[in-house]
Amino acid sequence: MTQAPSALVDRIRLARTEGVGPIGYARLMDRFGSAAGVLEALPTLAKTAGRSRLSIPSRGAIEDEIAATVRRGGQFLTLGDAAYPPLLALLADAPPVLVVLGDIRHLSRRAVGMVGGRNASLNGQHIAASLAADLAGQGLTIVSGMARGIDAAAHEAALSAAGGLTIAAVATGIDRPYPPQHEDLQRRIATQGAVVTEAPLGTEPQARHFPRRNRIIAGLSLGVIVVEAARQSGSLITARLALEAGRDVFAVPRSPLDPRSQGSNDLIRRGAILTETAEDVVGLLPPGADDFFFHQRQSGTTDALEESPPPPPAEANKIRAAVLAVLGPAPTSVDDLLRHCQFTNRAALVATLLDLELGGFVESLPGNRVALIANQGG
Repeated sequence: MTQAPSALVDRIRLARTEGVGPIGYARLMDRFGSAAGVLEALPTLAKTAGRSRLSIPSRGAIEDEIAATVRRGGQFLTLGDAAYPPLLALLADAPPVLVVLGDIRHLSRRAVGMVGGRNASLNGQHIAASLAADLAGQGLTIVSGMARGIDAAAHEAALSAAGGLTIAAVATGIDRPYPPQHEDLQRRIATQGAVVTEAPLGTEPQARHFPRRNRIIAGLSLGVIVVEAARQSGSLITARLALEAGRDVFAVPRSPLDPRSQGSNDLIRRGAILTETAEDVVGLLPPGADDFFFHQRQSGTTDALEESPPPPPAEANKIRAAVLAVLGPAPTSVDDLLRHCQFTNRAALVATLLDLELGGFVESLPGNRVALIANQGG
C-alpha cells in the first residue's frame, strides 16, 4: 500500500484525540487552519484548559488504522473533502472522519431517511418495505441504520427495487456488523449503495454511539420518515436531530392501541407530516442538496460555526465557573446556557466550552448540546 497522505493522517489523529469532539474539531480547524496546526497547538491548549497531558494518537497508529481499513475495502472521507456529503457537512457537529464501504458518491445523492422500532410489527415492516420500494423506484436513496425491524425492511426493499440504492449508517466499525445476523445485509448494502460510520475498526456496539449514528442518518437525508416507533424508541432521537438540522420529519399513522406506534403518532400530533404513500414525501422534498442549502440560507437557518477566539483570562475564568456550576450530566443546549448564565458574548462561551472539552470537563453532543462528564465539577 502507498503511504497515506500526511493531511489525512493528521485529520484522523485530531479526530481520534481524546477530548476533541466533532464541534471542537471544526472550531479548532477554523482557528488554526489545518489539522497539523491544531496538533502542534494542542499541548499548550490542553495545559491552559487544566489538562496536564492529552492523549493524541501517534502517526504510526493512524497509518496502521488506515492500512487495515483499506485492506477491508474501506475508504476515508474527512470534513472539508470535495467528496464529503454536502448535506451532512451542514451539521454543526458533522463527523470529522467517515469510514465508507461502497461507493462514496452515493452519500451525496438525494436521500430520505427511514427509521422505526427494532421490535416492529409485521404490518409495520410491510409498510416500511412498501414505502422504501416506492421511494427508491422514484430515484431516492434510502438511508437507515441496519437495525432489526423497520431499518432492515427498508434496506431490503431498496435493494430489491429496480435501480434502488440504500445507505446504512452504523455505530460500529465496518468489521463489526451489528446485529451480527446482518453481516450479509451489510455486504449487499456495500455492493449496492454504501455503509458509513465514524467509528474506527474494532468498535463494538455501545449505547452511547447510537445517537451519533442517528445524526448521520438525519444529516444525509433531505427528510426522515418514522414508520413505527414506541415512545422510548431511538427513532425519535433521529427525528429530533432531523428537525434541528432543518429537515422535514414524516410519520406513518398507526393504531393508537399499539404501544409500538405511540411515539410516531405523537410526532404527528406535534406537527410531523402525516405519511401514507411515497407521494406524501416526494412532493415536499427539495430537489437536491444545492436547493436545500439555498433554502437554509434564505431562511437564515444554517448553523454556521461562529468565530470563537479565546476570551481574556478573567472573562474565561468567570464563564468557566458559571458553566461548571450549572451544567450537569444531562445534555444542555448552548443557547440555554447562554440564557441561564446571562452571558452576552456567545463566542466567548463557545471558546470556553472548547477549553473545558479539551480539559476533559465537558463533552459536546449532537444537536449543539453539552454535558458535564461524570465525576467532574467546579
